[in-house]
Order: sequence, then structure tokens, then C-alpha cells
Amino acid sequence: MNLHGLRLFYTVARTGSITKAAQALHISQPAVSSQLKAFEAELNLPLLQKDGRGIVPTPFGKQLADKAETLFAVEAHIEAFVQEFRDVGAGHIHVAATYLPANFLLPQLAGAFKAQYPTIDLQIETVNSQQAFEKLARYKADVAMYAGSIDKRAEEFVWDEWLEDELWFVVAPSHRLAHQRVALAEVVVEPFVMREEGSSTRAQLFALCQANQVKPPTIALQFSGLNEALSAVMAGFGVNFVSSLVANEHIKRGDLARVYVEHVHIVNNIAICTRKQEQQNELVQRFISHCKRTRFKHGK
Repeated sequence: MNLHGLRLFYTVARTGSITKAAQALHISQPAVSSQLKAFEAELNLPLLQKDGRGIVPTPFGKQLADKAETLFAVEAHIEAFVQEFRDVGAGHIHVAATYLPANFLLPQLAGAFKAQYPTIDLQIETVNSQQAFEKLARYKADVAMYAGSIDKRAEEFVWDEWLEDELWFVVAPSHRLAHQRVALAEVVVEPFVMREEGSSTRAQLFALCQANQVKPPTIALQFSGLNEALSAVMAGFGVNFVSSLVANEHIKRGDLARVYVEHVHIVNNIAICTRKQEQQNELVQRFISHCKRTRFKHGK
């Protein structure tokens, strides 16, 4: 297969325009058109189709573009690996992290690591659990940091269990369940405020209900960010199921209160994940070691 043609097709599919693809690749528009036709002829399959004023991939073209995206991500990964050996002290680390480590652990870790290695390009991206592992699998991240249940571990990754953190039910201090000890069936009849589908904490809540043969709660408000969800609860609406690392300071300030649910003790496992059967470069190894040496205070 002509990899230049594949790159050209992928760029057109990504930008939705031959003109934009030509600009991105620094070649002329006629050259893009002619080479694209040659690549389609080589494959003997249609790759693009008109959609209004633009162009979009055909069903086959969309699948090919997805695979090409992974291929070029691997290429970039190899280029970065080579560059690290050329430039001592330089390099790039991309961390895809779920909300808890991204917002409550990594700021401290990243700051201390950058102080030690100021020339390193360290990128932290906040994603949900599904996205974190997709990025790791597709070489769009060097490390995934995950907080949640690890009963079902994806076999293609190495799971390095790092920290544990308890999950709590929390409400506004004025809520009728604030500071109360109740059964799970009593708390789940309340409206819940949670993050979007794909959130590991939301999945753990529903798994908890299933294990206890209790009808799961109604998600009355849904947010893409945890701070927004907690703000709604602090305003007096509903219940949130949340990490103690997140809730502890709010509880100390009197903004939130715990609901003590009988016979429920759920722990978030915080893990550092990498691709299996891949030797991590020296820079990534140093970052992981730096994280594991750092200790954090847990909410109790």
C-alpha cells in the first residue's frame, strides 16, 4: 500500500476538504486530487463521497481512516522515541487521565516533575475511562491514569495499582439524609446528580445497585464535569456518589455532608496503565517512578 496516498487520504478525511488537506500537507490542490484518485484506483474501492459542499468518507473510507489514525499515531510515537535519544533531557509525555487523578493528583505531580525536568513537554488530558484506554491503545497517550473498579481489566494493558480511595454518598448539609445512617434502598430513591455515561464512578454506582438487587437511582442531572455536579448538590439538589479525595475538603468546609450507607464500602483503585509488551522509554519510566514515590492524604 502507498503510505503517502494513505496519509493524503487520511488528511482529506480529517479536514473534510481537499483545499484544507493541501494546505496542511503543503502541496497543491491539483496534486492532492490526482494522488487521491491514484490511491483509490490502487485500492479499487471508493474512499470519499460528496456531502453538501464538502466531502466525507464512504463507510469503508471511515474504517480505513480510523486505522490510519492509529498507524500515524504509532509513527509519531516512534519519532518521539528516536528524538529522545538525539536530544538528552528533551522529550514528550502524554498522560490520559480520568477526572480524579487529572484534577486532584496530577497537578502536584506534574508541577514537581517539571521542576525537575523543565525541558520535558508534559501534556495532561482529562478524559473519561473509556476514552483513556482508547487513547492508550491507539498510541495517543503514553500513560493512562484510571480511578475506578478494576475487576474487569483490559488484558492489553499493564495495570500498576497505585492508590486506593473510598467512594462516598454526599448531599447538601440541609438534605434530610445528611449525616444519617441509612440502607442503600433508601438513598437510591433520591434523585442523583452524576457525570456522563462512561464515568467509572457512575458505572460503580449502578453495579453496586445490581449486586444488592436494588433499583438504580434516577440520574436527574448529568454534567460532563464533577465540579458542576458537586455544585448542584451543594445548592441543595440530589445526591452524588463521589471519591473521598474530591469530597473531603468540601465536607470539612461544611459545603457537603456524608450519607452513611449501611454495609457499603466501595474503594476506587487508582492505577497507572501502560501498553503490555512494550518497553517504556526512560522518560516515561522516570515519570511513573516519580508518581509512585509521591504520597497523598486520603479523606477519612
